[in-house]
Formats: sequence, C-alpha cells, structure tokens
Amino acid sequence: MSLANGQRSKKLSLPLKIFPSMTISYNWLCDYFPDNLLQKPNPELVSRILTSIGLEVETLHPYSSVRGGLEGLVVGEVISVEPHPNADKLKITQVNIGSGEKLQIVCGADNVAASQKVVVALVGSTLHRESGESLQIKAAKIRGVESAGMLCAEDEIGLGKNHAGILVLPENLRPGMAVAEYFKPYTDFIYEIGLTPNHMDAMSHMGVSRDICAFLSHQDKKDYRVKLPTPPQFISDNKGPEIKVSLENHKDCGRYSSLTMTGIRISESPKWMQDKLKSIGIRPINNVVDITNFVLQETGQPLHAYDANEIKGNKIIVKNLPAGTPFITLDEKERKLDAEDLMICDGEGPLCIAGVFGGLNSGVKNTSTDLFLESAWFNPSSIRRTSFRHGLRTDAAIHFEKGMDISGTVNALRRAASLIREYAGGKISSPVGDQYPDPFPKTQIILKYHYLKKLSGKNYHSVAVKNILLALGFDILREGLDDLLIAVPFHKPDVQQPADLVEEIMRIDGYDHIEIPANINISPSIEAGREPAAMQEKITGFLVGSGFHEIFTNSISNSAYFSEAELETAVKMINNLSADLNIMRPSLLETGLESVSWNINRKNSNLRFFEFGKTYESSQPGQYAEINHCCLYLTGNLHYESWKGKPVGVDYYYLKGICSAICIMAGIKGKNLKANHPKLAGGLEFRQEEKIILVAGEVKSAILQKFDIRQPVFFADIYWDNLLDLAGENSIVFSELPKQVTVNRDLALIVEKSLPFETIENAVYNIGLQKLHGVQLFDIFESEKLGTDKKSMAISLTFLDNEKTLTDKEIDGMMNRVMKTAEEELKAEIRK
Repeated sequence: MSLANGQRSKKLSLPLKIFPSMTISYNWLCDYFPDNLLQKPNPELVSRILTSIGLEVETLHPYSSVRGGLEGLVVGEVISVEPHPNADKLKITQVNIGSGEKLQIVCGADNVAASQKVVVALVGSTLHRESGESLQIKAAKIRGVESAGMLCAEDEIGLGKNHAGILVLPENLRPGMAVAEYFKPYTDFIYEIGLTPNHMDAMSHMGVSRDICAFLSHQDKKDYRVKLPTPPQFISDNKGPEIKVSLENHKDCGRYSSLTMTGIRISESPKWMQDKLKSIGIRPINNVVDITNFVLQETGQPLHAYDANEIKGNKIIVKNLPAGTPFITLDEKERKLDAEDLMICDGEGPLCIAGVFGGLNSGVKNTSTDLFLESAWFNPSSIRRTSFRHGLRTDAAIHFEKGMDISGTVNALRRAASLIREYAGGKISSPVGDQYPDPFPKTQIILKYHYLKKLSGKNYHSVAVKNILLALGFDILREGLDDLLIAVPFHKPDVQQPADLVEEIMRIDGYDHIEIPANINISPSIEAGREPAAMQEKITGFLVGSGFHEIFTNSISNSAYFSEAELETAVKMINNLSADLNIMRPSLLETGLESVSWNINRKNSNLRFFEFGKTYESSQPGQYAEINHCCLYLTGNLHYESWKGKPVGVDYYYLKGICSAICIMAGIKGKNLKANHPKLAGGLEFRQEEKIILVAGEVKSAILQKFDIRQPVFFADIYWDNLLDLAGENSIVFSELPKQVTVNRDLALIVEKSLPFETIENAVYNIGLQKLHGVQLFDIFESEKLGTDKKSMAISLTFLDNEKTLTDKEIDGMMNRVMKTAEEELKAEIRK
C-alpha cells in the first residue's frame, strides 16, 4: 500500500506546515534532465530558476545520509599505545594521519591497538552523534596529558549505534584519507518549494523538471525535453486471478487503472531508492511501499497497493455507501462514513476510502505475495471534502484534491509494476485494466497576441510564445495571424482561460524579466474614511517608539485554549486545516501567548508586543461578527542590566501608563474601574459610560501554564472599534502656547493603605481650580510609624495662569483648598 494512501510510514521529523509545499531533491531532478543538456545547472542556479518561474524556493540546504557528511574526519594509523600515567582506563596513542607529524590522542576505548586504521576527528571538526547531539573537537589536556583530536566509535560519527569501542577500518586504507571518501555517504541538495494552489503539476520531480527544461529551452534557444523513464516491454508474465473492476460512481472516479501481480517477495528496497526517499523526508518501509512512494514523488500520481488475497469475490467496486456505515481505517479507528464518501469495495464490503486512506486489512503486509495495484483519477472536490470530514490529510488526498493528470494513470501503473517486477521479484499476471467510461476532452483556449501584450506589458515574439507552450506540453491546434488555438495538457488542469496561458508564458520567460516601463501613469484619488487608518498609524508609531514590536498571529486557533463559555459563541471551522487549527479565535490573548512562548523558549524573554487583529463570534446560527482589537503583551525586563544599574522588570503600572497614553492620544476620557476579567488577575477596566475602551492586567498563571510560560505576562485588550467611535466624537481645538511658566507645589498626605491615587486625583480636580493643570503621584512611603494600615502619598500639583505670573498668595490659597478637601473628604492627614 502506498504511503500516499496512509501506510504506516511517515515523514521524518518535519514541522507542521499550514500551506502546501513540495520537497524536491536536486539529484532526483537531474535524473530527468535531457541528455542534450550537456552542462546541468548547479543547485544554486536551479534555485534561482525555480523562484524566477513562480516556484518560490523557501529553503535550500545540503543533505547527507550521515549527518554532517563525515566532514573533518580522516583515516589514521595507530603507531603506538601506552598506558595513561594518571588514569587506569585511559591510553595515550600516537597516530599517523598522513601529514608527516604524529598526533598524540588520549583514548578510553578498550579495543585500541597499534597498527589499527581508525577514524580520527581533527581539532576544529564537529561530531554529529547518532543520538542527535553535536560535539566540537578541541585540543584538551586530559588528566595532565595533551590530546589533539579524538578516535571515534561508530555511534559518535552517526554511522550506527555501537559504542563498544572505536571503529576499526580495513588495513588497506591510506592514512590521511577522508573518511567520507571511504564510506561515501549519499549527498544531495534539498529544496522546499512553496506551492500556490494552481501548481499541481509541480507536485512531482518530473513536473518541476519539465518547468526547468522549458525555462532553459527559452533562454538557450534550444529544445530541452524532460527525459521520461522508459519501462521495459510491458507484457504479462503469467495468468493470475482475474479481478473485475466496476465503477458505479464514474463522476467521482473518472478513470480507474489496475493491474494484478503475483509472486511478490516483501523485503528492503534498493539502497538508491532508500537514499532518494530519505533525502526528502520519507522513511523507507519495504520494497513495495517504497516503490509506490517513489512513483508518487516522481510522477505525482498516487498509487494504492492491495493484498490481492484480501479482495473478496475477486471484484473491485467503486461506489458510495449509506451514511453511517462503519469502517475501520489503517490507524485502527472506526469511522462513520458519509453518503458522499467515495469507497473502494470488494464483494463483501469496503476496503479503502478512495484517494484518502486505506482499510485495516487491505494493505500490503510482510507476508503478502499477490498484489492488486490501483492508479486512478478521483474528483478533487469529493476527495477534499472527505479528507477534511474525517481529518485525514494524507499525501494522496493532498495530491488528488489539486487535480491529477487523468492521462497519466496507466503510465504510473506501468512504471510501478516494472519496478516491483525488478526489485520484488513479482510477475505481471494480468493485462492493464483501464476503466475510462467518459474520456475527458482537452480544454481549448484561444490566445490573442494583443491580449498577451496588454496583460503582460511585454511584446512577445510569436515563435517564443509557441516554443514556450510546446515545451510545457501544450498543443497548438491552429495558428492565426493574431491568435493561437491551444489545447491544454491534462497535467495543467488549472489552465482554463487566456489569462492562465499568459501566466504560463510569463512564468517561463521569467518573472525577473518583466519589463518596468519608464513612465507610470496614475490617476490621483481622494481616499475616504482615512481616519481609522490614521489613528492606527499614530498609535503604531507611539508603540514602536516605546520599544514595542508588532506581531501578526493566525486568526485560526486551537479550541483547546478556550473555555466552554467562549466556545458556545465561537465560530468553528468546518474544513479545518488540522486538528490543532479548528476555530476562529474568540480572543487575541491566546494567539499572542503562542508568540510569547515561542520567543521565551528561544532565550528571548524580554518582550513587548502589540497586535491589531480581529476576534470572531456567532451569537446565532448563520450570524457572525468580527470585532477589532489592539492588544499589548509585555513580559520580562524593560532594560538590560548594565554598569548603570540593574534591570527593571515590566509591571502593571508600566502597562497602565502605556494604556493611559494611548487614550490621551485618542482624546478619550473615562473612568478606571476594577477589572473582572476571567483571564486576568486584577487589573483595570477603562470605560466611558457604557462603552468599554480597554481592559488591562496580569495574565493568570493557569492561562500561562497552557503555553508553558513561567514568567509574568501583562496584557491589555483595547476595543479598537469603541476607541475609534469615541475618538471620532472629539473635535480638534487650537490653544495658544502659554506665555507664563508653571508653578509646582508638593503635598504629602497620610491616608488609608487601601486608598488609590485615582480617588485623590478625582477629589483634587473636583475642587474646580481653573489654574490647576496637573496632579502627579511621585512617592509612596509605608512605615509603622505612620500608624496602622496607613501610608504616605506624595503628590505634585502644577499651577498655571495664562495671563500673568501667579503670586504666592494665590498659590497658597489654592493649596489651602486642596488640603482642606483632603482632610475633610479623604480623611487625610497633612504630613509636615
């Protein structure tokens, strides 16, 4: 059974990717370059070509079947072995590495002996152990004896798990010879290509090679065509059991090609095939499974191999089953089928979810001897719905949902059968069965040259246009004076209209070659509704200037983060991309904490983030709301430790100051109330009448534990729509700059410990002193000498008269009123 259809083989520790990508091997690509391409492009040039033709290379990195490629390791000859004077279990060796000088290396292996050829790690080299750890070799003094290198065991250089002693090499090896030259690890260059949804033809090595050859043909003015593998003469070896195929749903299964093979011997696949699969992250299983995976990566056509002896009644029926039918899949889970799920059945029941996942007992086992090979075309929409419905995102489903080349099913089947015959000893026991009830016609498109010029901005020569299209596999049915009638190949199902042809031409010509005109004509326009964007730009500038960094997190989140109350009104995903991304976020806190956690885990623990984003809710079925927010996330220290002082950590008051500054910039005044937020420990809620403007506080530890965050995090949620509404009600008024200077007076009050500064501030402002311009708290002092449950709060009052200089008498009069109010209303004691 193919890995593509759910065999118990899996990718090698590759990160989860939300968007589709294709892992491509450089060596594998080169297998399909034509013989007349005398000088193959190097890996870096291939990378530039791929990006130029719209197949963006996200990463390019070297690969070796042995991690590190045995770099820095040489063959050494042990000249002598002597006991270590200060350690019973250590030995001092003199080693010849072919440079003329002997290396003295301290070794603890029991099996080291003179005249041995061994693996020597030179000073400066890095060992990549089988366990995954890395070790850089340095000159060292071990128990008082200098050691310039290391004699290596098998597991220390990544060649195996044996650590019983040093690895002893054949005697005929030359000292100084690179160890990689002897072991010859498989090396390659690997590309990770970001695929847009319209490039199913690039989901195979042959497809990518076709595009590269088309590009080189256009650039070199030569005809380079992909070198296709040629299966040997395809005839039946013997007569085996006849398995009849019946298509009851030929709308969702447009073509079904099949073949029976007998006498299979399940064993390991050849080393060259294992190397190729490993290089792109696929773990080899056995020869049959590896061959189906190899053909998938080569041609893009998923295959499915059944144990022919498990097919009851010697018949295959492609049909839909009643809703609720139970089916146990390969992962041993029972799933209830939907009436729309296309199934592959035998004479007694279902064997496989077509194009998605196999059944528990139908796949190839180590004891299998007879195979039934399937190569089919399934309806992309049907496969996608089934895949998401059951949460089965297999390689096969991802390929089928993009739209497969319906003309390639038989060729892929023959390719797999010839490889199985060669490497599994199988015999072809039936002719190729090909159920193709309603042959697909090729899409025909008329491309006009003036439309090509209008859309591309470039005047292409007609010969260049025809050569590009022919190199990509298009057929030219008719040539007119100003147009072409084009037949689209089946491996290009996304090409449906003239604009798609223009894209293909521009791609192969190279997006880097798009001409930039000398003059660009634009019509100036007046942008309406600029105020929200201007406010966002203003607040963004303030936050960035205050040391914050803007983040953008995913609107799709994990329902496990949220409470049942939040989930009741949450917008749930029907076709979620993965089990961990199944809900539109009802809060920005959790997605922001993911970013905080990611940074802390990478030793970046002093963070100030902000994000403009939306939350989503559904109060009634079919009714959805999007709410705009601006959120702040703070943790760690404000400043790093330096010679001038110790680091200062962020706290609630720093966050409150940032929030106050934002409200002042928006021209909003309101009331500070105690927050009653289920995710915050304390904090404040700032509102104006019934509108909540923001909530801020420290995130509860129970929330932080979900993200493995072990340091305090402070969070503010600004209800951006409410802020914009209130800010829009303000009018800008110009005031002349004051000609007089301000006067400051300080006042110390002994008050109850529970009294907040806000109460004092409001009481002072409520006096109605017109010349009072500001009240600022600058010190808090607590001591038993002040009295039980008492504290001292020192405030600074700022006075200003725009017309004249204030006299001491006027200032004293205002201060007396402030002190009287403090004593009477706040029950404060004036501290002398």
